[in-house]
Amino acid sequence: MNRVPLSVVLITRNAGTVLEPCLESVDFADEIVLIDSGSEDNTLEIAWKHNARTLYQPWLGYGPQKHFAVSQAAHDWVLCLDADERVSDQLRASILETLKNPGYKAYRFPRRNRFLGRWLAHGEGYPDLSLRLFQRNFASWSEDPIHEKVHTKEPIGQLSGDLYHESEQSLADYLTKQNLYTSLQAEQIHQSGRPFHASRILLSPLVRFIRFYFFRLGFLDGLPGLIHISLGTFNSFLKYAKVYAKRVNRRD
Repeated sequence: MNRVPLSVVLITRNAGTVLEPCLESVDFADEIVLIDSGSEDNTLEIAWKHNARTLYQPWLGYGPQKHFAVSQAAHDWVLCLDADERVSDQLRASILETLKNPGYKAYRFPRRNRFLGRWLAHGEGYPDLSLRLFQRNFASWSEDPIHEKVHTKEPIGQLSGDLYHESEQSLADYLTKQNLYTSLQAEQIHQSGRPFHASRILLSPLVRFIRFYFFRLGFLDGLPGLIHISLGTFNSFLKYAKVYAKRVNRRD
């Protein structure tokens, strides 16, 4: 092998409907580590079919769960994926070439989101740069329970090729997931004790819509782009509305 070894790590729970394309896209990895938090579908059967090493870990929150997953990898270079993502052929080639002689300790690359049958090319949906390939001694996942990020003090390289993200199975599933995410975000803000200004309920969604629909050209993605950004705008409203509700309840 003329490159450094690579571990692909994932966290899952009931991911059977989306997992197989993900694992098929990373068959070049030296190992696949899958951390499951109690799947009741065929997630583990699919993982075993693709020779993934599976471990059970009760849910810790998104950041801590991913941090644990990285710690279980056999190799220092890791590629972190979600079950509903898959590596494109161009990204695969870019990763393999880079690992022959890495010039950085961490790499990011574009993530292309599929929404309502369309691969988004603008707005919030693209390029959605994601830092997912790194040497774990120089980078790590944050402890955030939601919207976790990889932190590093090292310079970050960028790879060519897209990471494909099947961002929803149905609009109803998408809305259910976003309701959960906004609740987790609201709780995080509430627990932080940061000052809350009611103006955020109005201004944050407005600024977000203008930024992504006009300045980031989201209107070029047609009706799916409009719906995607509108839902993101509503999520911003809902997040701060939930924070406000928590603060009001605390005063009662």
